[in-house]
Amino acid sequence: MTRSRTGRRPRTLAVVAVAGGTLALLPVAGAFAGGGGPGGGDGQGSGDGGGHPRSVIFVNGDGMGAAHREAARLEQEGFDGQLAMDQLPIAGLQTTDARDPEDTVTDSASSASAWATGQKTYNGAISVDVDGNPLPTIGQQAEEAGLAGGIVTTAQVTDASPAAFFANSTDRAAQDDIARQYLEVSRPEVVLGGGEDWWLPAGDEGTHPPRAGDEEDPEVSRSTQGDLVAQAQEQGYEYVSTAEEFAAADADLLLGLFANEEMFQQRPEGEGDEFDPVVSLADMTTKALDVLSEDEDGFFLLVEEEAVDEMSHNNNATRMLESMRSFEAAVEVARAYVAEHPDTLLIVTGDHECGGLTIEDVDAEDESGPGGTLPQETAVEGETESGEDGPFLVAGTDGAYDFALDWTTTSHTGVPTVVTAEGPGSEELTGYYPNTHLHEVMTSVLFD
Repeated sequence: MTRSRTGRRPRTLAVVAVAGGTLALLPVAGAFAGGGGPGGGDGQGSGDGGGHPRSVIFVNGDGMGAAHREAARLEQEGFDGQLAMDQLPIAGLQTTDARDPEDTVTDSASSASAWATGQKTYNGAISVDVDGNPLPTIGQQAEEAGLAGGIVTTAQVTDASPAAFFANSTDRAAQDDIARQYLEVSRPEVVLGGGEDWWLPAGDEGTHPPRAGDEEDPEVSRSTQGDLVAQAQEQGYEYVSTAEEFAAADADLLLGLFANEEMFQQRPEGEGDEFDPVVSLADMTTKALDVLSEDEDGFFLLVEEEAVDEMSHNNNATRMLESMRSFEAAVEVARAYVAEHPDTLLIVTGDHECGGLTIEDVDAEDESGPGGTLPQETAVEGETESGEDGPFLVAGTDGAYDFALDWTTTSHTGVPTVVTAEGPGSEELTGYYPNTHLHEVMTSVLFD
């Protein structure tokens, strides 16, 4: 049974206070009234001009550059195969540079803000301009226009990328306030991922206990905004925190938090690294689409695999490739949905590249330094953190072919990232363009 939420609740935004680097946003009437907002202010949601709803599924492999995609293709499909993300008919390249006073290379907050608002900003900013002023975001605008909204991520649901689509903050670290904004301002229908610590006050550890013996990062609850899980439940959200609860969930409003922080443990190889999410990214995507598709006006959904970035920061190629399998499975879910709902725009990309990754033949005399898992005859101890990982087998070759993954940094890089897409508006994503162009295309599909 479909439902229309048109006109169900006006929720425009205003800045009422600035304290501690955090923008205090509250819903007030009028900011997009009178035709000034998305959808022309007519209360009829999105459409193609004939009243037919359109939706957007935006799938972000955080930190995923071209080499990550190609390494995943070789490892999963082999020389003659293609990943689902690479089978999309439209391809382009986006530049990712920030507008930071000190740095050229972007972080996830700045890059996601460019997607969400169409404006470049500084690193650490959550959908505010370079002066710290809040900007309208796609997620907030979609909700205001009567569409549904959703977040699916293996990061904290309040981490930089999802936050940029549904919140505003001068500091990405204010994750408990970002959670508050989800409940009081933007109100996405589906929020699934990690980050329970930011929803519960100190002393209330909820479902997921602190990490015993981890003095550096014990992962304890830290909300300064009160018990936000209880607040969500009072507002009608069904709250789930285990795989069993998730499987049984059946609600129009769904909040699921399946880890204290990220749904994995990012570490170098053999130092406590784990990639075994309580609920898979593909299953969360499936559930989100089941809920959001009930809205007859359309929806905006962000899907993110965070571990690509975090494992690349740690130059952990084994776990990075595992996370790319998780990402690919979620893309397959999205593609299957689009096949049944052709008025949905699907975009698959990465917000920036992480690790300076490249693919090489396995060569014991390669010049790379220590730090990787692949032995190097010419390595000089202490010369560099980064090294080579491998060997990894090319799928379908019975072990006859392999490759090494060579890291050049533990940080982000400024290389362009690949964009692949299908659905309405996707033809505008061919070529070479700034990341803000994706905002133009998505808003055109949703609101024009």
